[in-house]
Parts: sequence; C-alpha cells; structure tokens
Amino acid sequence: MPLVLDYEPISYKNEFKKSIGNIPTYLKKYFSNLLPIVYWIHRYNFTWLISDVIAGVTVGIVAVPQGMGYAKIANLPPQYGLYSSFVGLCLYCFFGTSKDISIGPTAVMSLLVGQTVARITTATEYTGPQVAVILALFGGFITLFMGLARLGILVDFIPGPAIAGFMTGSSITISVGQWPKLFGMTSVNTHDSAYLVFGNFFKYLPETKLDAAFGILGLVWLYSVRWGTGYLGKQYPRWEKTLFFVNIMRNGVLVIVGTLIAFLIHIGKETSPISILKSVPSGFTAMDVPSIDVHLLSQVSSTLPSVVIILVLEHVAIAKSFGRINNYKIDSDQEIIAIGAANIIGSFFGAYPNTGSFSRTAINARSGSRTPFSGIFSALVVLLCLYALTPAFYYIPDAILSAVIIHAVADLVSGPSFLRQLYHVNPFELFTFMAAVLVTFFTSVEYGIYVSVGLSIIVMLLRIARPRYAVLGRIPVQPTTNYYSPDDPHNEKGFAVFSKEDDSMTTTEDLHTQWIYVKQDHQMLHHLIQEPPTGVVIFRLDESLTYPNASFISDKMMQYIEDKFYSGSPAPTSKGERAWNDKRPLAKNNTVTNEDTMGECILAIVLDCSAINHLDSTGVQTLLDLKLSINRFAGYEVEWHFASLATAAIRNALITGGFGSQAGRGPRTGELLPVVPVYRDGPQCVDPSSAVDLSIGDTHGSVKSVSFKDEEGKIEYYPRFERGLPVDRYPFFHWDLEDAVRAASYTKKPSA
Repeated sequence: MPLVLDYEPISYKNEFKKSIGNIPTYLKKYFSNLLPIVYWIHRYNFTWLISDVIAGVTVGIVAVPQGMGYAKIANLPPQYGLYSSFVGLCLYCFFGTSKDISIGPTAVMSLLVGQTVARITTATEYTGPQVAVILALFGGFITLFMGLARLGILVDFIPGPAIAGFMTGSSITISVGQWPKLFGMTSVNTHDSAYLVFGNFFKYLPETKLDAAFGILGLVWLYSVRWGTGYLGKQYPRWEKTLFFVNIMRNGVLVIVGTLIAFLIHIGKETSPISILKSVPSGFTAMDVPSIDVHLLSQVSSTLPSVVIILVLEHVAIAKSFGRINNYKIDSDQEIIAIGAANIIGSFFGAYPNTGSFSRTAINARSGSRTPFSGIFSALVVLLCLYALTPAFYYIPDAILSAVIIHAVADLVSGPSFLRQLYHVNPFELFTFMAAVLVTFFTSVEYGIYVSVGLSIIVMLLRIARPRYAVLGRIPVQPTTNYYSPDDPHNEKGFAVFSKEDDSMTTTEDLHTQWIYVKQDHQMLHHLIQEPPTGVVIFRLDESLTYPNASFISDKMMQYIEDKFYSGSPAPTSKGERAWNDKRPLAKNNTVTNEDTMGECILAIVLDCSAINHLDSTGVQTLLDLKLSINRFAGYEVEWHFASLATAAIRNALITGGFGSQAGRGPRTGELLPVVPVYRDGPQCVDPSSAVDLSIGDTHGSVKSVSFKDEEGKIEYYPRFERGLPVDRYPFFHWDLEDAVRAASYTKKPSA
C-alpha cells in the first residue's frame, strides 16, 4: 500500500491565536525599526567619518546652487530651496535605510509646486510660501501615515515606465521653461504649458539680452567639463578619482565665476545689465509654526495626491536603484516614513516638499559615502551658506542658475535606447510612457502623473480580468538513460493497467514515455506537438482564478470544448422540443444519426493549477457551473483532474466544491455562497449526498487502483501511478501534470 497523504484542515482559530501570541515580538520589531540608526551607529568609526565628510561636503556644494535654482522653478524666493535642502539632509540619517540617498528639492517636485503656486496666487491672496508650506505639511502627514501603516506595497502598483514617463515629461517642461531666462527674455510667461512656452520663446527671440552669453557659455562649460573629465578618466585611470571631483565642482566654479563677472559689469551702474538673484536673507527667516488655513487646504487638496505620489515614487525608486547597485537592501516603508518626517518638520522651517534627488544621490554614492551620516555634513555646508555667504548670492546671474537647472534635469530624460528596449519588452508600456510625456508637456505635471498612474492601473486590471490561458498538447521526449531493465519486476512489459473497453487488465509499452506539455499553438514547437489522450483536454491558467476573471476563463474553456468535442446529449427531434439556446440541428427521422454524433467525445478535463496562487469563492462557483454545463453538454459525468495545486488553501477550496473525489456537484444547491437565498420551491440540483467510500485499492505493478462507489453503487476504478511519492487521499488531485494526464487517460465513457 502506498503512503496516503492528506492535509490537516486549516484552523483559522489556531492561526488567530498564533498571530495574537506574536504581537509583542512584532511590536518590538516594529518600533525598533522606526530608527534604523540604532543598528549601525555603534559601529561608526574614523574611516567612515572621513569618507562621509568628503561625500557630504561634495553634495553640499552641489545642493546650494541647485536648491536656489529649483526654488525659482517652484515660484519661491531662492532661500526656500536652501531651507528644504537643510532639513531633509539633517533628518534622513535618523530614519533612512540607504547610505546614498540625498533628500532635498527636486526638479519634478519643484515644477509641481510652481504650477500649484501660480494657480492659487493668481486667483487668491495667498502667497507662494504659504502654499508651499501647506503642501509640505499635509503631504508629509499623508506620507508618514502610509509608512507607519506599512502601505509601501502601493508603490509596487505603479511600474517603472510610468514613473519614467512623467519624469521625462517634467524634465522637458522644466528645460523649455528655463529657455527664456537663459536668454534674458521677460515677455514669455513661463507659467504656461510647455508647448506655449516653446512657441513664445521663438516668437520673442529678438528680445534676447546679454544674459544669453552667461547662459550659453555656462552650458558649454558644464558639458565640456563633464565630457572632458569622462574622456580623460578613461585615458588615465589612475587620475579617475581626482577627475571625478573636478567634474563635481563644475557647478560651483560656474556660479562663482559667473557671480564675479556679474559683479564686475555692475560696477558704476545703478542697475545690472543682466538679471541677477539679488538679496537673499540670512538665516531661517521663515521659521514658524505652520498656519493651517482650511480654505487654503481646500485649494491645494487637488494637488496633494500628486505631491504624495512624487514624494513616494521618486524617492523609493532612487533608493531601490542605488541599493541594487551598491549591494544593500532598503526598507520601502521606512523610507516613506523618513520622507514624511522630513516634510512635516521641514514645514516648520519654511521648506517646501522635498524628496530624494537622483543627481545628488549619484554624486553622494560616487563620492564614497559610507553611511547616511554624510547628509549631516551636506546640511552643514547649506547652513554655512545660509548664514555666511548670502551677501555673495546677490550677484548670481539668473541665466547661470537656468544653465545649472537645464544641465541637471537633462539626465532625467529617458533616451532612445530606453524607448527601443521598452518597445521590444512591452509596446503597451511604451504607449503609457509616451502618454505621460505628452500629457505633461501639453498640460501639467499633475495631469501627467494621473494619466501614467491611471493607465498603469488599467493595464494591471485588464491583465487580471482577461488573463492568458492555454490549451496544452504534449511532446514525447526520449530518455537520456535506460530507465528499464529486463530484471526489474516493474519493467514496462509488466505494468498492469485497466482496459478502457472491458475493465480487463492489459499491458502497455508506453506507460513510461516522458512528455513535456506546451501550448498547442506554440510558435516554435507546433509541428512536434501531439494531441492529449483521446477524450482528454488540458487547460493551463496563467493567473489566479478570482472574481474578475472567472467568468472569462469559464467562457473560453466552454467555447473550446463545444468547438472541439461533440455533444453526447440527445439532439432535439422537433422544434418544439428544442431549447431556446440549443443551436444543434434537429435529429433526422426522430433518431440521432452518425452525422449528428460524428466527432470525439470529451471524457476528462485536466487543469494545470501551477500558476493559480489564489482561488476565491467566485472561482470555485464558476468551476462548479462550468462542470455542470459540460456534463449537460456531454450527457454524462466528465472527470476533472487537478495538477500542481500551489497551496493547501486552494486544495481545501476545491474539496469544499466537491472536486476532490468527483462525488457530486458540491453543495446541494450547486452554489457555494448563493447571492439570492435558496428556497425549497426554487431550482434544485441533484442531491450529491451519496457519500463516497474513498479508499486506496490494490497494487498492480506501479499502478495504484483507487475505487469508490458512485450514486448507483457501481464500483469505478481510477489508476494511480506511484513514483516513490505519497499519493493524495483524493484521487483527482495530482502532484504534477504527467500524473494527472495519465490518470485522465484511463477514463471510460459511461454505458448508455
């Protein structure tokens, strides 16, 4: 006798008790993880300190001009960019799990804030800083709640191409918006949509001023240094580190030299011949408890979802990317907590929403940061500039800041190679990407975010509701070794099986033929594929069977069976007897002829469940309905075999539906959870209460016969094939597809 396997019933009571008992351990882990710094600060050493100082100072030098430039994009005074940079850099080391990330103002977030500020300040009396602070405060609250509630899983619902789409669109919009400032134009409204700014730029091109010399030469300098140091680094590898730091200093050198020239040409003149930054107040002049204005909150409420999406997506995407590159793992939920805390506390300093910056994070990583503590030293550089260098900011040319911004955001644009690869991987994702870019360019970044996220969710829902499925065929595979020996009592000549015709014991020579199962219309192997055993159809589902897709799958399976097999139920003999939904022709001369029954009858269905990870009540009910429809179509009971059940929960659900033993049609009414209560005078199904006497029968070679009594008391036999593994207690559940197909191949058509 083989070893019979049966799972213990799932006890939800025990699972609940176990979960309750684990609460103290979970809470301890939960609260200790809120401050990841406690896990590494005690190992901090002097070597780490030196690396963090170098990286931190390097990032700080870049963060100062970028912060002031991004604040201009956000329609805020330049000091607000420094406030945002300082707070994010200071706080991240306490809450973050990435050693490389650098928090502060970013191009995409600044564009969104700038569009919101322009919209509200033109229609109301609120100021830009008021709008920015309220966005930071409530965006931080929502983000912090998401992190504390461990809702970081929501990030996984938005794919990379959608993120790349609105980031590319935003980068193009920002670059186009900086062109008028780069050329000193004042007649172009940079708050308009990007396509309008693009057109007006060429319309007012004759208004170009001396600023263009600063801006164009600044861009030439920035790209020349980048390409030059990159080329020299490949030619002289031993100088690569030195050249890297020379490359990083290009922004600071440009701002210093441009400011000095602007100061020199201003000497002896009442007004500067170019547009300059002018006075920047020293210190944290906007530090205060945020004032919560309900009317202002209602004005910005439509923008808050976009703010939260950018805060979370941009930061987590960057953190994960650098974690993969530098071989460490980040905690998405904790990163969201860090962003939320930084924005809430930042609002008290007058900061606008800030998140992870790609360019500064890349610089931090390349500069050799060892821990998140490098952000503290970047914050000290920003603090030094706020208190000691603000008088020198007066003469910074706006065109120079525009050049710095254009140079920075150009790296966020996805290039042709990305588009080409995306097209080959999934053309519809390319459509999502392009839709996000175009919507952002022609409207606003807010709509670009909604479109890209919306299309991504629609694609995901369509994939779930209309999953792929396959009808499988099989290909014989020649064994690479000799599996059979003449001295082996279980050689292929000695296998005893049941004959389909008369229940007699016969032998077969291909019992141990090895098969692989592939789609019948496989693109490469279709000429090798053989049909399954006579009367057997094999289906494979590529998604879980749940309420969104159950009906679709059922319809496709039934349609295939109706097209492939003939109906065994008696054909109607007159129009009056034919049901309204019966499409078959009438029987000739009141009898069913060979023409009417010509074809193959269906005997068994094999369902490959290896990709089904979840089966809900609707899925089980749909299988029950499909089983009843197929039985009516065939005119007799068709067997169902299930292979490769993924979990005990799926097995339990199928047993509840009566599929484990083929003993009936599940519950008495044919419905697991009827939507409409069933009454005695309503429609009833056949009573399946004939309990099955299920047992493992005798052994014949390596074929196990399983017997049970059906409703009429007749003994049916189902061969079981033992391969050194336990057999399932339920004869219609199989370890793999091969076992299921072999068992289904011995199904007999019931006698008339």
